[in-house]
Amino acid sequence: MKYPKEYLDEIKTRLKVSTVVSKSVNLKKRGKEYVGLSPFKNEKTPSFTVNDEKGFYHCFSTSEHGNIFGHATLYLF
Repeated sequence: MKYPKEYLDEIKTRLKVSTVVSKSVNLKKRGKEYVGLSPFKNEKTPSFTVNDEKGFYHCFSTSEHGNIFGHATLYLF
């Protein structure tokens, strides 16, 4: 099912990526970004970052990258 671009943009504007991601990843604020352990790989040092200003998350250990919709479909449903 496709949704209009305006509708999806409205959701992105109202929801912060950190709010959605923090439902499945323990995040800590570090400067302008949030960091946490990767949900994609078992690790001891945080390599997962979330940037609300840019609207995306990125995992440096696995190169996974996405927005609120990508994370929500992987972990919340």
